[in-house]
Amino acid sequence: MRLLQFIALTTLLVCATVTHAQLQIEITKGVDNPTPIAIVPFAWDGSGSAPVDIAQVIDSDLVRSGQFAPVSRRDMLSFPKKASDIYFRDWRAISADYVLIGRVSPGLPGRMQLRYQLFDTARQQEITRGSIEDVIPELRMLGHRAADAVYEKLTGIPGAFATRLLYVSVNRNTTGKDFYRLVLADSDGRRPIVLLEGRDPIMAPSWSPDGNEVAYVSFETSRPAIYRQHLRTGAREQLTNFKGLNNSPVWSPDGNTMAMVLSKDGSPDIYLMNLATKKLTRLTTHYAIDTEPTWMPDGNSLLFTSDRGGRPQIYRYDLRSKSMARVTFEGRYNARARVAQDGRNVALVHQSGGKYHIAVHDLVTERLTILTSTSLDESPSIAPNGSIVLYATKRDDQSILSAVAVDGGVSFNLPAREGSVQEPAWSPYLK
Repeated sequence: MRLLQFIALTTLLVCATVTHAQLQIEITKGVDNPTPIAIVPFAWDGSGSAPVDIAQVIDSDLVRSGQFAPVSRRDMLSFPKKASDIYFRDWRAISADYVLIGRVSPGLPGRMQLRYQLFDTARQQEITRGSIEDVIPELRMLGHRAADAVYEKLTGIPGAFATRLLYVSVNRNTTGKDFYRLVLADSDGRRPIVLLEGRDPIMAPSWSPDGNEVAYVSFETSRPAIYRQHLRTGAREQLTNFKGLNNSPVWSPDGNTMAMVLSKDGSPDIYLMNLATKKLTRLTTHYAIDTEPTWMPDGNSLLFTSDRGGRPQIYRYDLRSKSMARVTFEGRYNARARVAQDGRNVALVHQSGGKYHIAVHDLVTERLTILTSTSLDESPSIAPNGSIVLYATKRDDQSILSAVAVDGGVSFNLPAREGSVQEPAWSPYLK
């Protein structure tokens, strides 16, 4: 396989964009009464035209949330650049509940600053303001971070627009052979870059808790092996290459340990690797298949999939007591658990009526709620704010990514412009 070596992630985000791996956004469902908001084109203090329309980035983010209905620029009666330019009656006339204005200015060499203000048109007053600065290649991220602030102010829920996605892109060439790419993109699918590519399958990407590294499984050595890769330096390390399965790497919340699935000692079992010493600790020793580990946010226990009861179900392993308990009981098949940061909601794949859906299991009430109606859904990943589940599904003969709110109220698709996409992994919050 060919690894794209690079010095800085920010350079890659500008120079290594790959259109064929880029995702598109298709809103499929929103709330019944989305909040109308006007995101006015931002003032630009630099020379020439602004390199990025940051107001449009924010507009698109809020649309994608399904909870907002941004006012079209064609319907705006004015384009205020400062608070004194705002005539609230004009915005109420076009039914805008809120108005966001902003200004983008060059800062220190190589950096840009965004200042924004959000106004309530009914109360005719400012309700929040902010100032964000970043390097020039990250101008779109300035917009995502501002969208996060607006979203949190108006919903009470932290936004997750200023995050990134990992996914595997698969393209079939004219000879019928598949070509695999591990792709990193913004949360809206824009600015995709290829971290790894080749003819060998890539599976199970996951993030380190600080967002600086990723882990994945690659078949480049003719059998599955687990790798870790630093995003800024491109440094890459092979962690395992045992005979049999080497799969499902997931970092512990403190970043010091990695859970994984190995079959080197017989049946597939859950192991822990100390990332400093590479020492392995075997957690499960059952003859059944134990797989797909995921950490609870406190780092004291893991969930995993096992068919030790005859059918795949979710179990919990307590690291302190070394005890195990079954978690899911509803249905004949529950697998691929992923836990929200609140430690309560667990996204998983649930079989119902012969079809595989994305569901959420509440660990407190033990209630399971099916979120999707498609028939072959897999690989759920939860946004760091716990509000959205990203997953892979099928549309015709193509694998696409889709997303659904935990409460089922919002959904959207992220198909690739070409080929199929699968194995999504949503990043933690990024600094």
